[in-house]
Amino acid sequence: MISKARSYAWRMVDDAADAHRPIGAIRRKPKSRETHVVADSPLWGPVAIALGMFLTVAGVMHFVTPSFFDAIVPPWLWPSERFWTYASGVAELVIGPLVLIRRTRRVGALAAIVLLIAVYPANLYMVWDWSDRSFSERFVSWARLPFQFLFIWVAWMVSRSQAAPRHQV
Repeated sequence: MISKARSYAWRMVDDAADAHRPIGAIRRKPKSRETHVVADSPLWGPVAIALGMFLTVAGVMHFVTPSFFDAIVPPWLWPSERFWTYASGVAELVIGPLVLIRRTRRVGALAAIVLLIAVYPANLYMVWDWSDRSFSERFVSWARLPFQFLFIWVAWMVSRSQAAPRHQV
């Protein structure tokens, strides 16, 4: 009985709110003020840590063994392969910790997407350049291509798992 009375009371409130609408206007549900968080799963915290660690270690490796990374930078890029190796290493050393820190994780994950898209041409060049190498090396160069998309998707999901800044209206 109480639920019927409560239902009737809410219907009266809704009818009062509809009084200003023109006849025949469509009544829509109000949008939620809460930010929709796609990935409420506790899985994305550890995944974010793994992504941040991967980017940080990769950034370090650009300085430890730059010759490997120089070899996959297209040689026609100005000013030199070493410049782009160091530049991408610095970017990874900045973005990796941004992903690791919970407060900056969303921005870091979005920056990781931009970085992963920016370095994709190097992976394409690697496939073309390694066409005369052994099967195992060619396999690695081809396997990097779909994994880049997997990393982009993971970074996207990590960014979506973090609540966007809320603006009060």
